[in-house]
Amino acid sequence: MEQEKLQGVIEAILFAAGRVVKIRELMTILEQTSDKIIETINLMQEEYVKENRGIEIVRIEDGYQLSSKKEYYEYLYPLLSKQVKPTISQASLEVLSIIAYNPRATKSDIDAIRGVDSSASLYRLLEYGFIEQAGKADLPGKPMTYKVTEEFLKTFGLNSLKDLPKLPKYKLDSNRQIVIDELENDEIFEEQDLEALEPSEKGEQTKKDGGENNE
Repeated sequence: MEQEKLQGVIEAILFAAGRVVKIRELMTILEQTSDKIIETINLMQEEYVKENRGIEIVRIEDGYQLSSKKEYYEYLYPLLSKQVKPTISQASLEVLSIIAYNPRATKSDIDAIRGVDSSASLYRLLEYGFIEQAGKADLPGKPMTYKVTEEFLKTFGLNSLKDLPKLPKYKLDSNRQIVIDELENDEIFEEQDLEALEPSEKGEQTKKDGGENNE
């Protein structure tokens, strides 16, 4: 298939689908290799930018979707605002965040982290299509696990879960309270610094600390 025709067919498929089209789907339809499809779409993306098109092709995990550009949202809002959009409560956002950072989390896991029952939020997120069932855990009772969907990635402007903000390292202390690991490391570092001082320096440091405490 000629390059120009291949680009046109891909554009038509993405437009008609109105969803994320997997690379493997394009491979089957077009009878092309994944490398050829990715190379072609990369070229199309460059052309869209060069021509200042109102649409763009976005990569979402192992697929692509045709989408309007974010910078034109203000012109689309009068039209889209008339449509019913899902509203996400703070509780649902908490559940969604837990599942996003803990793929295959169970309801018990989520309830334990939040300290309250999360049934209503799970039901609402399933209804919106932001999460889906991910199979049963290998635990007593075989509880269901959950993971976020491509709809979640698309709605929040993420290409994959790797784009999620980094969380600070933490662990639970003996009282099951969260302790930020990075802060602990800082304290340990300070203690190690004191141990590494020469005896004379350590003595001076001790006197200085003692003097400050007496004051």
